[in-house]
Amino acid sequence: ARELFPGRDLVIGQAIGYGFYHRFEEGTVSADDMAALDAKMRELVARDIPIRMEWQSYEDAITYFRDHGQEDTRLLLELTNEPRIALNECAGFRDLHVTPLVPSTGVLKTFELMAYDEGFLLRHPQKEKPDQIPPFEDDPLLYEITDEARRRSAVLGVSSVGSLNRINAPKKIKDYITVAESLMNKNVAELADQIAARPEARVVLIAGPSSSGKTTTSKKLSIQLRVLGFEPMVIGLDDYFVDRTRTPRDEHGEYDFECLEALDVEYLNEQLVEFFDGKDVELPAFDFKSGERRPSGRHIRLGERTILIMEGIHGLNDRLTPRIPREHKFKIYVSALTQINLDEHNRISTTDNRLIRRMVRDNQFRGRTALETIKMWPSVQRGERLHIFPFQNTADAALNSALDYELGVLKIYAEPILRSVKPMDPEYAEAKRLLNFLAFFAPIPAQYVPQDSIVREFIGESSFKY
Repeated sequence: ARELFPGRDLVIGQAIGYGFYHRFEEGTVSADDMAALDAKMRELVARDIPIRMEWQSYEDAITYFRDHGQEDTRLLLELTNEPRIALNECAGFRDLHVTPLVPSTGVLKTFELMAYDEGFLLRHPQKEKPDQIPPFEDDPLLYEITDEARRRSAVLGVSSVGSLNRINAPKKIKDYITVAESLMNKNVAELADQIAARPEARVVLIAGPSSSGKTTTSKKLSIQLRVLGFEPMVIGLDDYFVDRTRTPRDEHGEYDFECLEALDVEYLNEQLVEFFDGKDVELPAFDFKSGERRPSGRHIRLGERTILIMEGIHGLNDRLTPRIPREHKFKIYVSALTQINLDEHNRISTTDNRLIRRMVRDNQFRGRTALETIKMWPSVQRGERLHIFPFQNTADAALNSALDYELGVLKIYAEPILRSVKPMDPEYAEAKRLLNFLAFFAPIPAQYVPQDSIVREFIGESSFKY
């Protein structure tokens, strides 16, 4: 893009259907633009140009990024005083070394450019099938909320980690957090308005991948529904886990907590039917330490303005609630769709954001080490691909739970536990990669995080009870 369109800034955006959205800051992408990009990329692949990691002095790296208009990348280096900076180099083009890359352009034969909105998707293979481009599956609902978040970030003046670090002074960052949290609350209030506009909806089902902030979202939504005169009752689907002795195991013999069969669906639906028949229902509580379900002592009964709010990873799957008619359900998909980039060319992975959230929460509240969380993460992702992502487009609404400032806060909690993973551990490479990633963020004190923030679900001291 630099060679073909000098003076036009190409910016990477969110992941959509095994591809990444790209756009030019100046104007839309034409069919001729895409044809030229495709031809140039295939020429580079045919030349099989080496991709090298090189070291430059701090001064030379700063000069290079300034002279080549990579201002976001230059800002990232303001946080470091290392004398040497690791860069990736290919045919004279340089970028920060964020993660290991393939050895040469010749490896990258399988890709596709596809027009999308005002830009295009650079589509790539699944890692299980590296020589095939999978069929395209659009996520228009998610694109809409992430594009809105991108525009919001631009208005607030924070579109990259470097620009976030620049406002990380006590008054500026506190004001920024206040605005970010107010926008989050506004989005939740708009969800409540949508539910109120559907008088037949009696069950709100909130689903999303691990550590997307479903629990806090359900509690925030409950408050907004009360403002509208409803009587919301929040039920956590995790309390309907079968006892540990009945939990299914995966192909590796490990407990599979992500599958639908790990929940007592029959018992859940029996209680829902009794509830809608007007009977008094005592909810269960699951003890994660003992692995057993027990009575909670909490009783609920249907009222004229009662709305049930149920959150869990299977909320969008109608097999979870087969005895509840579809018109009585309002489905919400929640995901932490990070919108700030490291710089114009390097995305912050939504998966990394959620992994760091979960790592901190597991350590704070479940006594798990970073090593244990990293070890189980592939199984969690497998469960998401099987049980969550196929249903996300059935949602009536979606909420982006990411807060652009949160990784600066999570960094303070995550770095010490990541350093506990040692070089002889198989998980060391992943821990080291995450440490290198977090090094780009200036730390943000947790004292600035409001007590009702989604971030509190992971670091503690929330005004909500979990």
